Amino acid sequence: MDVPETVTAALADRPVTGRVCLEAGAGVGNATAGLLDAGATRVYAVTNDREHATAVRERVDNRTVDRIDDEIGRAAVLEADLRRLPLTADSVELITAHGLFNVLPPASLESVAAELTRVATPGCHLVIDDYEPLPEDAAVRELFALENAATELAEGRPALTFYPAAVLRRLFVGYGWQFDRERTLLDPVPWTASHVEAHADATRTAASEVPGELGADLTAATEHLATAIGEDSVGEMYSVALRLPV
Repeated sequence: MDVPETVTAALADRPVTGRVCLEAGAGVGNATAGLLDAGATRVYAVTNDREHATAVRERVDNRTVDRIDDEIGRAAVLEADLRRLPLTADSVELITAHGLFNVLPPASLESVAAELTRVATPGCHLVIDDYEPLPEDAAVRELFALENAATELAEGRPALTFYPAAVLRRLFVGYGWQFDRERTLLDPVPWTASHVEAHADATRTAASEVPGELGADLTAATEHLATAIGEDSVGEMYSVALRLPV
């Protein structure tokens, strides 16, 4: 799998070469791949999802290495909670959070920000790539609302929260980071058929844990909405970069 253009664009003005990096919330390892391509000395890919951890390990193992450096040895996949990172203080020189914060509930923001700050060295760079809240008339927003409703009922937490760039910027400035720059990565965001189906599937899974007619109603509404949407292009993906003072 190639490195997405959003990752490449977000890292283009960051000093990655020769640095120890952390991908916070590894997902399928898009930022890990981007950091390796950009010359990182070491990348810690952290996720609390076992399937994601397996996917990142396989992705790193299967990468074509065209240089002397062994990319497998340069990457370490850690299954861990971002609120309790298995890394020492002042040990990471660049941190990426690519599509992380939209899956974090508001109650987790402070603890994650504190932990990322703890492991950052003085002068560390932080790159946050995420999504602005969707317009009220966006069709895909209705699907995300259903996903949140089903997940709240099944697990007592929201599945998705779209934080404005200004909110995350203020969060980290409060922990001593200095704002560096903000740029738009996508406008509009292409929510492809595969994206829509993935969120529909997550909604179905959560709805299946909701007992009675309510769960069935949520499933039926999901099927109808996913079919009606198909795909959508709406909203904005941003990239915010900050730096920890020396």
